[in-house]
Amino acid sequence: MLKNIAYLEFGNEEQKRAYNVIHQLNIMKDLKSYSPILCGTIPLGIDTASSDLDMIMEVHHLQDFAKIIHNYYGSYSGFRLKNKTIRGKPIVKANFTYQEFEFELFGQPQPVAEQYAYLHMIIEKYLLDEHPLWKSKIFALKEEGLKTEQAFCAMLGLTGDPYEALIDYGRKRQII
Repeated sequence: MLKNIAYLEFGNEEQKRAYNVIHQLNIMKDLKSYSPILCGTIPLGIDTASSDLDMIMEVHHLQDFAKIIHNYYGSYSGFRLKNKTIRGKPIVKANFTYQEFEFELFGQPQPVAEQYAYLHMIIEKYLLDEHPLWKSKIFALKEEGLKTEQAFCAMLGLTGDPYEALIDYGRKRQII
């Protein structure tokens, strides 16, 4: 379900707005060759006012990707492009604002289904489905300033790096 954004069209108001904005920008078609997937809190319905639209992609030619991203979205408000290394992998990240949504386009040379953002979302969706009452508790923790992964780790009693702890938990439970 989470690999195709069609479900957003029938979701809550913010999900419907996100769906329309993503279609207006034509991101899914323009960047199709990079297998874009929307990740984060909006797909899960646990977004706050500061939540953005995180699009992750599989990118093996980072410089070419950076040029393409700049050509498509470089004129939008707040456009920024960064090259970084995360967990030993080079990435390209672009941020910009369109129709009051902050976008983050994230490309790395790894299949999207193996990227942490996607794996976290799968684990978080599983936990929200398993514990429906957690949604309001997670939302409250996020409103207090915790990042999403930190909030889930707090609910699970996990310690250490929340990004790694959530992945370890998902693997141990065979969620991912």
